[in-house]
Amino acid sequence: MRVNLKRYFLYLIRWQLSTPILAVVLIWLAFWNKWVATIIANLIGGLIFFWVDRFIFTSSSLDAQWQIKEMVQCVDCGRISRGYRLVKSKNYDRLRDKNPQFRCEDCSKKKSEILRKKGVDV
Repeated sequence: MRVNLKRYFLYLIRWQLSTPILAVVLIWLAFWNKWVATIIANLIGGLIFFWVDRFIFTSSSLDAQWQIKEMVQCVDCGRISRGYRLVKSKNYDRLRDKNPQFRCEDCSKKKSEILRKKGVDV
């Protein structure tokens, strides 16, 4: 399994942000038993950070962005088929490309492998 470093880094930041929030709740509930205060603080943290974690681990906005078109000519092999092109990823940005290059599925896989070797997160 390949680790998505962007998601992992966001998760670590999220983890650190939970510290002051939970500390405030613990201070606020200090008049109760420490165990009860800790349980309540963790429940509040769970209510808040469930949604943040869900975004971090399921959001497609953190993935590589692809464009798919039907019936295009592959720039590599010339075949007419569904075409794919990587639009934006880590170290790769073709959002404003005036001449987008679409590839058939087979050629797109080959190009993806080349980009991976160059450090692009495909």
